[in-house]
Amino acid sequence: METGFTPFEPQPLAEDLPGTFPSPFDEGPPHALARRAAELLQGELRAGHIASGIAASCLDTSEGGKMFGVLVVQAPDGRVGFLRAFSGMLAGRWDLPGFVPPLFARHEREQLEPAGEAQVKRLLAREEAFRTSTELTSVVAQHDALTTSHAAARAALRTTHDARRKQRHARRADISASALLGEEEKRAALHALDQESRGDKAELRRLEAAHAEEQRALTPRRVRLERRLRAMERLRRIVCRALMKRLHDTYGVPNARGERRPLRSLYPGGEPPSGAADCAGPKLLAHALTLGLRPLALAEFWWGAPPPSGGRASGAYYPACKDKCGPLLPYMLDGLRVSAPRPFVPPALASRELDLVFEDEWLVVVDKPEGLLSVPARDASVEDSVLARLRARYPGEPGPMLAHRLDLDTSGLLVAARDPRTYTALQRLFAGRQVHKRYVAWVEGDVRGERGTIDFPMRVDLDDRPRQIHDPVHGKPAVTEWHVLERRDGRTKVALFPLTGRTHQLRVHAAHPLGLGAPIVGDPLYGHPGTRLHLHAEALEFQHPVTGQRITLERPAPF
Repeated sequence: METGFTPFEPQPLAEDLPGTFPSPFDEGPPHALARRAAELLQGELRAGHIASGIAASCLDTSEGGKMFGVLVVQAPDGRVGFLRAFSGMLAGRWDLPGFVPPLFARHEREQLEPAGEAQVKRLLAREEAFRTSTELTSVVAQHDALTTSHAAARAALRTTHDARRKQRHARRADISASALLGEEEKRAALHALDQESRGDKAELRRLEAAHAEEQRALTPRRVRLERRLRAMERLRRIVCRALMKRLHDTYGVPNARGERRPLRSLYPGGEPPSGAADCAGPKLLAHALTLGLRPLALAEFWWGAPPPSGGRASGAYYPACKDKCGPLLPYMLDGLRVSAPRPFVPPALASRELDLVFEDEWLVVVDKPEGLLSVPARDASVEDSVLARLRARYPGEPGPMLAHRLDLDTSGLLVAARDPRTYTALQRLFAGRQVHKRYVAWVEGDVRGERGTIDFPMRVDLDDRPRQIHDPVHGKPAVTEWHVLERRDGRTKVALFPLTGRTHQLRVHAAHPLGLGAPIVGDPLYGHPGTRLHLHAEALEFQHPVTGQRITLERPAPF
């Protein structure tokens, strides 16, 4: 039948079909039929097969795996099956047998891309040749060496002047206190010291003038060469943007009403992000709508090694990305009945009473249960939280204020101050790493080694909040020490000691290949969802900011 259409065997019952198309932006598990289709594709990948001549092992390299997608569809004859796709290119190819084609007009792109890419490569090569040329590097090296020597000379002279200034200060004191000198003699001696001071200032001005003269020969030349380099970079960026616009114009985006719009018209300013419309979801919907197949449900999952930035686990399902697909998919689905994205609803907790571990007139420590927010949700959709419950417990007090936070899915010890002064003191303790925290976690797999330190920078994934990713350029430092406590049934129990407090730090450090390479059990963001996240803040030790007492608290994990 249609290219890429795989019918279910046996066919699902009518009551098993979704009544509305599930929102592609849902964080929860996909529809049962979409999951059935995904598991069929995952079975093929697990067996090592992608397409003729391409083994699934290509997804296990350091470059990371790939996002795959399946779209459950109904053919005009009533048969239900699914289409399959991968995001972007796979093994350097846009087209693979059994997978849907890309969204762009092939003939137009083939006319544009080779010549455009060749031009960009030529500009990039010219830019790189100039950046590494002897003409530029020698001037930069000479100028930097001169700047360094000038700084050293100024520092040496400043040291000499500082020593002289101290000597003059002592001599001024001696002269003023001397009973042997007359007033006229004192004035003359103090005037001589003032002249010495002026001499030092004049010496500094002469040095700076000499430096300026030496710089005058090199600085304009360096400025001129670097301006030329920036012009090359600017030209390359202009050509790249122009090429990208022309490539984007090869995409015609259909929707379920039978309409079609240019890709750029769907994004603010007409500038789609890189890779827009190349994700699996848009490719699947476009192919289904073009062939007259009725979309029923979508699922996207990662397969293979995690990407260098982390944040993906093989076999885990993920919602459509908001940055690339946020403006695109609603247009493509227009004309279908689509379910609204499921709102976040925290799990129901058996009790609203907080488990207090420590309490005095200045601070309180609670054992936060899994599933309770530390603070109310930003959009006020969920008000129940540790903070809200503490404020209800201490009405009329200026606090309480949480000194730190735990993720919704993390349980364990949490400290709050009952007044602003204690809060400020606790903040200083946390900032100065004087609060010793120990977490315990079960992670998937057999962790290599017995102990170590994980140290790599992190930042939020701007395309997929609230996930955090590894970014060696723009990330903030994140350091965690760890050691193994137990190994059992293909899992490892570890103690984790965060030395910094980045969002999701322990979860990312556990899952990323640069860390333990083993996601925490039950982690829906960086691993695979389960009954709960197996991460617990089990111990705290710090000096009481008011009494000076050493506080040592421990509460074992409930899993």
